[in-house]
Amino acid sequence: MEAFTGAPRLEEVADGVHAFLQPDGGWCLNNAGVIVEKDTTVLVDTAATETRARRLRDLVGDVAQISPRIIVNTHAHGDHTFGNFVFPEAAVVGNEQTRAEVIEVGLHLMGLWPDVDWGGVELIPPDVTFADSMTLHLGEHVAQLRSFGPAHTCCDTIVWLPRQRVLFTGDLVLSGVTPLILTGSIAGLRSAVATLRTLDAETIVPGHGAVGGPELLDVTERYLDWLMDLARAGLTEGLAPLDIARNADLGEFAEFVDSERLVPNLYRACDELRGEGHGDVVQVDDIFRAMVELHGRLPTCHA
Repeated sequence: MEAFTGAPRLEEVADGVHAFLQPDGGWCLNNAGVIVEKDTTVLVDTAATETRARRLRDLVGDVAQISPRIIVNTHAHGDHTFGNFVFPEAAVVGNEQTRAEVIEVGLHLMGLWPDVDWGGVELIPPDVTFADSMTLHLGEHVAQLRSFGPAHTCCDTIVWLPRQRVLFTGDLVLSGVTPLILTGSIAGLRSAVATLRTLDAETIVPGHGAVGGPELLDVTERYLDWLMDLARAGLTEGLAPLDIARNADLGEFAEFVDSERLVPNLYRACDELRGEGHGDVVQVDDIFRAMVELHGRLPTCHA
């Protein structure tokens, strides 16, 4: 895979469909989407900080005649939702569970990286919600929203453009970046990725990292299989998730950005193997501290 570097930018992936890309895709450097129709503009997610969200707004102005009137939030994490407030004219659409999680978690992400210049973020949860699926009719564009969960989080929504065969996955799929299953479910994510495969997408815009194709689904599945095998072997030896991570050979995933995410992923994998279900937001701080211990310092966040 080519190096994913440079400044935040828009990349047109189909006629009137753009990916907002923020290299290198690490902590809080998420992707977003811009769907441009003559009479409307739709965003898929925003960005983590006020500065980055305003940069997104400027770039949208370069390709769209009118400002966004709809934002679709793929999930609750702040790197995908904190920038909502920069687009006050837009209705924010999301799954009803995503709305609840945005409200529950609030601005917690800021406390994990207190030195980041977050700007004057105002928490704006989805104000238009749906239970399982929704279709947006946008002139010649049809955007199908479908939710899965628990997976990456308690609930994750994809945006599928069937005519263009473009899929915005949110953080269900990453590219060259270590997956993160902090409060979700390994099994749920594996199931979601299998369902995404049936869409037969030609272009996949992941939640972080470079735009790709169906090969991103292959890599995600291989990572999840490897993760479960690693957790299973560690539990057999009576090891805790942090110790399993310390002893792990990352193999083909060694070059992934933010490899320390193996720790929270192992917490989820071990819990599921013990039959304890998906993650809980109340565990996040403890798991984050364990990840910092493995990494030797606070992971770098360039947001």
